[in-house]
Order: sequence, then C-alpha cells, then structure tokens
Amino acid sequence: MATTSDFRNGLCIEFNGNPWRIVEFQHVKPGKGPAFVRTKLKNLNNGKVLDNTFTAGVKIDVIRVENRTYQYLYNDDSGYHFMNMDDYTQIFLNKEIINAPELMKEGATVDVVFNADEEMPLTCELPAAVVLEVTHTEPGLKGNTATNATKPATVETGAIINVPLFINEGDKIKIDTSNGSYKERVKE
Repeated sequence: MATTSDFRNGLCIEFNGNPWRIVEFQHVKPGKGPAFVRTKLKNLNNGKVLDNTFTAGVKIDVIRVENRTYQYLYNDDSGYHFMNMDDYTQIFLNKEIINAPELMKEGATVDVVFNADEEMPLTCELPAAVVLEVTHTEPGLKGNTATNATKPATVETGAIINVPLFINEGDKIKIDTSNGSYKERVKE
C-alpha cells in the first residue's frame, strides 16, 4: 500500500479494478480546505486517459511491474509480434497497448512493461523519438517559407507526418513518439 505522497510519473496503480499508469500529477495545497492530488491516469488495458483527483493521504494499491527489452518482428492478423532480447521467446501484443504502433520499424527495440505478479504484459513503450526515412512527399514550393508551413510526408512505416517544406524524399527525420510530430531532420 502506498499513499498519494508516493506518486511519481510512470507509477502503476490499481484503481477501480483496473491497472493504471500515472502520466502526470500535481500536489495542490489550497489556502482553505484539505490538500489533494490532481492526476492524469492512463488505463493499461485500453489506453484511455482519465483525469482524477485524490484526497491527500489516501491509500493506493501499487502494481509491481518489470520492464523487459523486446525487438519488434512483424505484425499480422493476430497482433504485433515481439522477441525477448534475453531468452529469444516470442510474444504478441494487441495494437491498443502499444503507444505508437504506426512508428515501429521491423527490428526496433521497445520496452514491454509486465505485471510482475501475473506475468501479463501491460503496455509497450517506444523510445522517446525514432528516426525514419521519408518515402514520399510533394516538393515544397519556393517562396512559401515565410510562415511555418508544413506538408504531409509518408515515412517508411507507412505513417503520415506533417513536416516542414524543406524535407524531401530520402531524408531521415526524427519523430516524437508521444504525439507523432516532427522534431528535426537527421544528418547522415
């Protein structure tokens, strides 16, 4: 058992009978009334995000989790297939528990979070950013660079990302996996 003073980003808790991960939290001590904690929770079963307020000091059940490194192999009708980098066993996961499945390239290394008590995968986390090659984009028009204009570009995984006009086919770009946005062009 833990209390709200033990909250930290990434902590997995049991709330309303489901496993949840704390995405962000804020302790609030108003001038009048009891202290409380505002949280943003992500359901590890279906990926839904919930805003919830806990009274300060309330007891919370913490879920023991383990991070394991897996390599993405491929996906088919049964799900996304991964291989454990330590013992070479394979598992498959549903699309709902992967944070950005459209940005995974075959051979990519990911962290799979397991419930340590039940040996059940809870979520699959990609690195903070991935580098992918642009396979198709329209050429940027000269003279349209006065504003922060963007254009759609298809990357090697098939995902469509909005990129600046100076990005061309064959360029490698860094993409933020938390929101799927362009970060920067990568020099070879």
